[in-house]
Amino acid sequence: MTEPSRPNILLVHWHDLGRHLGAYGHPGVPSPNVDRLAEQGLRFDNAFATAPLCSPARGSLFTGRYPHDNGLLGLAHLGWEYRAGVQTLPALLGDAGYRTALAGMQHESSDPSTLGYQEFFALRTTYLEREYCDGVTDAATAWLARAALEDRPFFLSVGFEEVHRPYPTDRYAPDDPARVEVPPFLPDNAWTRDDLASFQGSIRAADAAVGRLLSAVDELRLTADTWVVFTTDHGVAFPRAKSTLYDPGTGVALIMRPPAAWPSPRGATDRLFSHVDFVPTVLDALGLPVPPEVQGVSHAQWLRGGDPAPSREHVFTEKNFHDIYDPLRAVRDAEFKYLRNFEPRPLLPLPGDLESSPTRYGYGDAHLAHRPAEELYDLRDDPWEQRNVAADPRYAEVRARLSCSLESWQQDSGDPLLKGPLPAPPWPRQPRYGALVADEGGPWAR
Repeated sequence: MTEPSRPNILLVHWHDLGRHLGAYGHPGVPSPNVDRLAEQGLRFDNAFATAPLCSPARGSLFTGRYPHDNGLLGLAHLGWEYRAGVQTLPALLGDAGYRTALAGMQHESSDPSTLGYQEFFALRTTYLEREYCDGVTDAATAWLARAALEDRPFFLSVGFEEVHRPYPTDRYAPDDPARVEVPPFLPDNAWTRDDLASFQGSIRAADAAVGRLLSAVDELRLTADTWVVFTTDHGVAFPRAKSTLYDPGTGVALIMRPPAAWPSPRGATDRLFSHVDFVPTVLDALGLPVPPEVQGVSHAQWLRGGDPAPSREHVFTEKNFHDIYDPLRAVRDAEFKYLRNFEPRPLLPLPGDLESSPTRYGYGDAHLAHRPAEELYDLRDDPWEQRNVAADPRYAEVRARLSCSLESWQQDSGDPLLKGPLPAPPWPRQPRYGALVADEGGPWAR
């Protein structure tokens, strides 16, 4: 069999999921449709976002560039936008003859018309409104039916608001708190269990919507010619995960189901993959040129069943602005994680949605302790990053090696943090889904 020259691409992206799925070793999580997609395709067990919050993470997914390079250092509804001239994947694919569309949420810009899509279907008029998966799936399946009639390939980006907080019980029936699995980085108490149960109810609803999308692809006879890619922006919305550079904050689900004729590996891989690799991998796989400013690694040769090189030895992550200015950088390889904290802060500054979460009520105040300047974790026997060994002389060589790798990456990628604290954007006075009205006030100015 020969691979399709220009296959379709259906990209489904959730919000705040991390890897909390049955396919990723959580058998009690109600995700049968995403799990089935993983069985049919390729599951990446070591895929990571570039940032632990929405806009910067999504910006890298769609540009192949790190947040400090593409300009999305913080949340789009708080004034951050791409730098002028940054090219996005939908724009590049549109230039190559693809029909491109966005159904549902994006969080890369205050104005979705600037993102390079030829069509977009927004179900909200302000940022604070939610684009639930049912309505998004209705719009996406209707668009797929129209696209199936055309004789040109398509790229459809389907964004779910789920599984972002809150988890209203009138929309998401929670799981049984007694039956949830509490991850080791969270306290096992009634607050956490209730919170996880509600979280998993949201997953069930979003998974059912994915099932509808996959059924539409089959019914429209698109399966043989369509890459289906599933991912999320960053880690789960729980303390010591979202808004941190620990693995629960940056580790993401990534599943790719290729067209039937594509000679791609199937099953699972522990190959390191960063979201910044998605754009170059897609373009290279399609035989399209990769812009020189793209910073990711293409895995296309390996996905074709060929040479595993080039591969990634390190994953780099960053945080700049979330609810507060909190500059962090980290480097991870297959065995160790090294973090550098550039400003004195509490150990775990919690964003607003976590500060008001049930888990927070049962969490105590340990997260308010002073944060060290450096952290190092031996992932071989401490995968949940509980024991900081940065000061342990037995790890001095590892700390020096990863510290050097991190600084080299910062220099090579033009990280402005090396020159000092980062300036804040104008504060958006009236956040809307369309244009933002900015002024010079706001918390960054204080």
